[in-house]
Amino acid sequence: MNRGNLSRRGFLERSLLGLTVGAGLPIWFARETLVAEEEQAVTDAKKISANDRAVMGAIGIGSPQSRGRAIMHDAMQQKAQYVAVCDLDGRHLENAYHDAKNRGHECQKYKDFRELLARKDINAVTIATPDHWHAIIAIAAMKAGKDVYCEKPLTLTIAEGQAVVKTARATDRVFQVGSQQRSDARFRLACELVRNGRLGNIKTVETWIGSNPESGRIPVVPPPPELDWDFWLGPTPKVDYVESRKNNHTFTRCHYEFRWWYEYSGGKMTDWGAHHNDIAQWALGMDGSGPVAVEAEGKEPSKEPNSYNCHPTFKVTYTYATGTKLVCRSKENGVRFEGEDGKWIFVNRGKIEASDKKLVDEPLPANAVRLAVSTNHMANFMECLQSRKRPICDVEIGHRSVTVCHLGVIALRTGKKLQWDPAKEQFADAESNKWLSRPMRAPWKFEVS
Repeated sequence: MNRGNLSRRGFLERSLLGLTVGAGLPIWFARETLVAEEEQAVTDAKKISANDRAVMGAIGIGSPQSRGRAIMHDAMQQKAQYVAVCDLDGRHLENAYHDAKNRGHECQKYKDFRELLARKDINAVTIATPDHWHAIIAIAAMKAGKDVYCEKPLTLTIAEGQAVVKTARATDRVFQVGSQQRSDARFRLACELVRNGRLGNIKTVETWIGSNPESGRIPVVPPPPELDWDFWLGPTPKVDYVESRKNNHTFTRCHYEFRWWYEYSGGKMTDWGAHHNDIAQWALGMDGSGPVAVEAEGKEPSKEPNSYNCHPTFKVTYTYATGTKLVCRSKENGVRFEGEDGKWIFVNRGKIEASDKKLVDEPLPANAVRLAVSTNHMANFMECLQSRKRPICDVEIGHRSVTVCHLGVIALRTGKKLQWDPAKEQFADAESNKWLSRPMRAPWKFEVS
């Protein structure tokens, strides 16, 4: 009797129960997911030996609760060996160093990512810096021969995304964007149901991504002595450091709060939009394309100096060439697909539900369109380091999805109804095309070979 097979079968059965009960998935879909996983393991997975382990560096660590720390831990769980950590805040750097050491990873500490990238022993990096650094570091990493796992949103501008994609293709690096909902079975099921016409023609997709916080004027104070503030600003304009605390919340420009400043991010449009608009793109079969028009309305942000400046509330409407509308709103959280005859499917990280339970519960036919299967985003990246295949959220997918978000930000900030050519990746008018990129403060720039 083969106890190994029995053990494997028992593991699959336990996983199946978890997928159905824990995630609200129909048993037919959970079973198919596990079969696909097992087949993939047999086909692709060469077991990672000590000599095959990914040797990695973490660029942008953040606090113990940050995404930078989370993805580093995810990679460690997939047998990656970290040998370097890099952060511009000495407090985070020191904490990450000891965190890694306690997990059996002896790391060198760096404040300058270029010194980390110069190491020949590192073959992959995780990048979890603020958005305005993603393109510069990712391009430098790929040119240094490193594969990349970069947190979403991929870039700060559309032009940066084009440059990152071009470099990835020129260097043939593996590049995973951290839009991890592509590795969540609930979202894949929703997308497969939509792709296979379960709702008929899709009239509207709504992505609900929450509102942006407001701060009022934040006072200018000296930056913490452990933080290299000028280096943190990098290619963005030189400004004062600001910080205040109220009701146990810190208001500032950096660390987690950078998200609410257009200089460094795009607010919820690029923060959660990079997740949910990515799912809309996946379901609509638009991974290599995008909408043809966008218009937006929203509450004007504060005009006070040194205050959060992203639109607090908003509604952005995209139109695709098929006539389908994508409406991105500052409400609740999730993705809702509406088709014909009032049929709909709603999905978020906690559930999938429909106007009629049968829409989800009835199996798809044998000849149905099937999407790529991944149930662990970092494991998918690690597998691709071995196989050299493109991961579930390849760099171009990440670029196209965040382009949708950038279009929404541009429509909000300009107040214009914009016409977009997804093939040329340009607006119909030259004035709007000025928004495709932003000036970069010297000496920071990137060059695409």
